[in-house]
Amino acid sequence: MPNSQANFVDFLRLILSPTMYKEPHLKNRANVPPYDPGAPAVCDIKQITRMLPHRYPFQMVDKIIHLDAKSIIGVKNVTINEPFFQGHFPGNPIMPGVLQVEALAQTGGVLVLSTVPDPENYLTYFLGIDGCRFRKMVVPGDTLVLHCELLADIKRGFSKMQGRVFVGEQLACEAIMLAQISKKQ
Repeated sequence: MPNSQANFVDFLRLILSPTMYKEPHLKNRANVPPYDPGAPAVCDIKQITRMLPHRYPFQMVDKIIHLDAKSIIGVKNVTINEPFFQGHFPGNPIMPGVLQVEALAQTGGVLVLSTVPDPENYLTYFLGIDGCRFRKMVVPGDTLVLHCELLADIKRGFSKMQGRVFVGEQLACEAIMLAQISKKQ
């Protein structure tokens, strides 16, 4: 086998090996946000609906269970009744990764909107995503715990945050997201 093919095969073995996913943040249970289904919500669906313009079937956050100046934890209960399961995939329903990212973006939107005194008069726009990785398939019956943390102070309406989706103690998705907050016209 020529040297370039051998290097490529070694590269494939590296990226496909189970050890690739044994990164410290995946093994450290301290990074898994706590979730008590019986605990009262900090923001319920009605409050989220007042802040975000998204509506069924595109509203991807059911409640907020933690909110402070730098971080937020939201919850999305995934049911078989989600309309996207009809086509993704019949007989093997899996939540599309882009909708997991959308759930993170909406959760992050609540975080940045909570920094203004009148959030109902502002919108957040998703500007970019970096380093997105999907680590676990999300299926009906899963509860997504959506954790977003500001990586820097919001400046001139721009924010950068780390987002992670957990199912139980397993990391399902992670990404760095960029967003802009602006006053409604």
